[in-house]
Amino acid sequence: MTRSLADFPITRQWAPRDPNLLQLYSYPTPNGVKVSIALEELGVPYEAHTVKLSETTTPAFLSLNPNNKIPAIIDPDGPGGEPFGLWESGAILIYLAEKHGGLLPADPARRLETIQWLMFQMGGVGPMFGQYGFFGVFGGKEIDDPRPRERYVNESRRLLGVLEGRLADGRDWIMGEDYTIADIAIFPWVRGAKVFYMAEDAFEMDTRPHVMAWLERCIARPASERGLVQPPRDEAT
Repeated sequence: MTRSLADFPITRQWAPRDPNLLQLYSYPTPNGVKVSIALEELGVPYEAHTVKLSETTTPAFLSLNPNNKIPAIIDPDGPGGEPFGLWESGAILIYLAEKHGGLLPADPARRLETIQWLMFQMGGVGPMFGQYGFFGVFGGKEIDDPRPRERYVNESRRLLGVLEGRLADGRDWIMGEDYTIADIAIFPWVRGAKVFYMAEDAFEMDTRPHVMAWLERCIARPASERGLVQPPRDEAT
């Protein structure tokens, strides 16, 4: 029996306006905007549903992502032409790039190198920057023990140093001339650290000129300008 979007319980809380479009369930965090930016870059029509972080533990959202994290998608035209749900931003980026033929080099070696840098974000930049945000800006800042903050500040500086080294040879993008899912995965986290965590001084960003110039190039892309505000923080606006 052919499935439809109605078979996904999440659609009862976040109803699709057009069931023929890819459905994005997200929030404009560094992880959340990766997918909207990629969709904008690839020119894929989609509907963006605002899922507040407090709503990720609802039965409806958990029915799609049992790990209760944004973003998640349902592609009505998934493998075999069937609706397909997917979560984890890195997995979604690879899926979209492979399906729509962009943002991921076709050459096998360069494809794997791109995925390598995607994993650099997934396993390093995201967790370290995020922990700094907790211990340096949000709830954990009330903890007296300085070691968590020192740990995440030092590791975040180190990771920015790795990225600086990658970009220091005149590359416009992480993969050189090709703008890829590696750029899309990493730059929202660097932007978030600067804008939301106010970590520019803590991370010594002024010592990473190639990273900061790359960040500005990423932000200036028209698809980034659109994707960074999708989905809206308040669906009523």
